[in-house]
Amino acid sequence: MARLAESNHVLWLIFVLSLLESIIVPIPLELILIPLLLSQQHRLWAISTATLAGCLVGATIGYFVGFWFFDDVGQWLLHVLGYEDAFASFSERFQEQGFGLLLLVGITPIPFQVGMLSAGSTGYPYWLFIIAAIIARGIRYYGLALLVYWFGDKILELWQRYSQRAGWVLAIIGLSALTWIWMGS
Repeated sequence: MARLAESNHVLWLIFVLSLLESIIVPIPLELILIPLLLSQQHRLWAISTATLAGCLVGATIGYFVGFWFFDDVGQWLLHVLGYEDAFASFSERFQEQGFGLLLLVGITPIPFQVGMLSAGSTGYPYWLFIIAAIIARGIRYYGLALLVYWFGDKILELWQRYSQRAGWVLAIIGLSALTWIWMGS
């Protein structure tokens, strides 16, 4: 990992990993991104930008899969990833609260594939979708870079000690926010 992190190809690699994570790989990219940012503090912003760019390309692909091929590919992808129920619940409220829901899904550990396919399959305006994706994923990736910039190696120690708990806390916050949004309608 250290040799790869030092290579000139790391930005392309993180771009591709981010693209894959946003489309089909349901493993949080932060598991790779945090140690990478810590080992490459001189390239924090370039790595975050490559990560965001990969995510946006993947999000665009996911959106258009939902828009053009939802009945064929989108349903299959939801089935393979096991997100059918999450998609059904999410889609019910999506038309009314699409932008807010996209922000929430983009920031929290809720799979972004659900938001992408919902936006595309419902015909949600692409430009609003991509703005929400830029904001949400930008907060996520540049926020991590900012934490590494401010706290450096202390973040690695905290991450190793509390990453599982932090994931659960973020999931609970995300589910609470979704419940609040759904109950408020």
